[in-house]
Amino acid sequence: MEPIHAQHLSEPELVVLDITAADEATAHAVITALERQWATSGIGPVRKVPGEQGVKARMYADTRRLHAE
Repeated sequence: MEPIHAQHLSEPELVVLDITAADEATAHAVITALERQWATSGIGPVRKVPGEQGVKARMYADTRRLHAE
């Protein structure tokens, strides 16, 4: 994964979430559920790391702001 930059954590309630799931469909389902709650960066690339279980994804969220429906 890419390094986390200071701008992503520059204020309280900004978070970087690294998600590990059994498969890509599960990772997408979790990210989609989180998007309903907060303002997020959305679904980024889901990666399979050779030699490791499952898949990995990263998203950025602002937990101060509820997602606009």
